[in-house]
Amino acid sequence: MGFLRRQVVTAALTANALRPLPGYEVAVPSFFAGWLTTELAPHVLALTAADATAHARGSRRDWRGLLLAGASAAGLAYLVRQSNQVREVAESALTDALGPDYQQQLDALPTPADLAVPWRRLAYPFRVRDKAVHVERDIAYNDHGTRGRLDVYAPAGGVPEGGAPVLLQVHGGAWRIGKKDQQGLPLMNHLAAKGWVCVAINYRLAPRDPFPAHVIDVKQAIAWIKEHIADYGGDPSYVAITGGSAGGHLTALAALTAADTAWQPGFEDADTSVQCAVPHYGVYDFAGSTGLRSAELMRDRFLAPKVLLKTWRDAPEEFEAASPILRITPDAPDFFVLHGAHDSLVDVEQARLFVGRLRDVSDSSVVYAELPGAQHAFDVFPSIRSSHVVHAIDRYLHWHWNTWRAGLDHDDQVSDPVTT
Repeated sequence: MGFLRRQVVTAALTANALRPLPGYEVAVPSFFAGWLTTELAPHVLALTAADATAHARGSRRDWRGLLLAGASAAGLAYLVRQSNQVREVAESALTDALGPDYQQQLDALPTPADLAVPWRRLAYPFRVRDKAVHVERDIAYNDHGTRGRLDVYAPAGGVPEGGAPVLLQVHGGAWRIGKKDQQGLPLMNHLAAKGWVCVAINYRLAPRDPFPAHVIDVKQAIAWIKEHIADYGGDPSYVAITGGSAGGHLTALAALTAADTAWQPGFEDADTSVQCAVPHYGVYDFAGSTGLRSAELMRDRFLAPKVLLKTWRDAPEEFEAASPILRITPDAPDFFVLHGAHDSLVDVEQARLFVGRLRDVSDSSVVYAELPGAQHAFDVFPSIRSSHVVHAIDRYLHWHWNTWRAGLDHDDQVSDPVTT
């Protein structure tokens, strides 16, 4: 491919990342192109600059290609700037929802080094192993074969005395594909290195196992954690849950339905409650109840024929039961919701409406960070944006864990006062 054609392709990819192509029909290719270009913007920028420099030094210069390279470089630099803005956006979201002094509840205030972009790690974005983390793989949590297995991530040096807080990671993949070791790795490695125990699960997939098999498995994994995680150093009384896309949907749905035993066949008496939920770019409206045209198209063209294997007309109550936005009660746990402003696969308006409903109904805290320029799947591998997201979730979860423990201590003091 010649220089001009390379620059035409780069310019097209950059333009789509800056302003994704609209429309349901082009959502998937627009996402893939925009996602990789956006999260790998520094790498694409460096390659574009190197390509243009080498071409400019040659004897036959194509000024059309050089102009396109310059335009692409400007667009890519803007994408890098947007990625860096996530740090301030996420911090503002945390401060607005939790109060300006929330950081006082952290073990230690974050230093500039803690919040800096790990450029050396970003140079190899698909290398995600961490020597500070030990992983025990393929532990069975139910009898569904490989789809009923989980991995436990723990600090290689051992967990803190008294038990570590636990994070459950639920992978995405449109309820039809995906594995436990493909997503959430930057966050799990980061937290496990800091003393958390993280659990990543497989679960059954459609069309072989239509919904609600997915959420039944997630709830069964929570029940397994409550019963067994102490053997791995985790504190079974504190479980946070996170996941992206379909995993974001299942995260929110499981967090909101702990009291619904209809999705706990054979383990109805098990405790499947969680202390907080951190869904990323999740689907919150299976039923099209928000009136969003994008949600209705997803319901009729994808969810009905490929996930539930039922039509909305034949089983509206099942679509409604599967919609987190319709399952919110005052007893909902604390939420930290994240979504990309440029998400091509799941309309950001779903997240906005879900958060609005949470804030209207729930008695718990609700944090919402809408990330500028971000596509779907912005946290899958290390990038500028995902590093800021990981640090923000780190601060949120440590705030939540410490606040929760302080609340337990306070309750113990009230119920068992010291008399003199």
